[in-house]
Amino acid sequence: MHLDLPLLLRAAGLALVFEGLVWALAPGGMRRAMRRLLREPDAALRGAGLAAMAAGLFLVWLGA
Repeated sequence: MHLDLPLLLRAAGLALVFEGLVWALAPGGMRRAMRRLLREPDAALRGAGLAAMAAGLFLVWLGA
């Protein structure tokens, strides 16, 4: 398996662009979301993280 470093860096950069965009456009909403996340149980956060990973892997698979 060949590691395509430029592609990996572009993907990480794009993730940072989307993350920064949300904070730039709606900082108050992000603060509210963070406060709400602090009240969520670990199991719910873990499940959401696993679902996000599965969705991301599916999108990568579609592009392969």
